[in-house]
Amino acid sequence: MARKKKSDPIADLWNKVPPYLRNRYFLALVAFTFFMVFIDRHDIATQFRLHSTVNRLEESLQGYDELIDNAEAEKMDMEANRETFAREGYFMQKDDEDVFIIVEEEEE
Repeated sequence: MARKKKSDPIADLWNKVPPYLRNRYFLALVAFTFFMVFIDRHDIATQFRLHSTVNRLEESLQGYDELIDNAEAEKMDMEANRETFAREGYFMQKDDEDVFIIVEEEEE
C-alpha cells in the first residue's frame, strides 16, 4: 500500500498567493512602507500635528505683528502729542486750570 503524502495547509495557502506578492523585495517594500507610515518617529500623524502647530504659530505671529504695529503707532502719536496724551490719558493739569471730564452715555 502506498501512503498518501499529507499536504501542508500553509504551503498550499502560500502557493495560492500570486508570485509577485511572494517576492521578497515586494515584501520588504511593504514592510518598509508600513514602518515609515505608521511606526517611525516621523510618521504621518506626527507630520500632521507638526504642520498644524506651524500653521497655528504663523497665525499667532501675524496677530503679534498687528499688536506691534498698533503699539508703534500709539508710541508715535504719544511722542508727537505728549501734552494731549498726558491730559487725556492721566488727567494731568497745570496748577492754574481745572479739568472737566465728560463721559458720553451709551444710547440703547
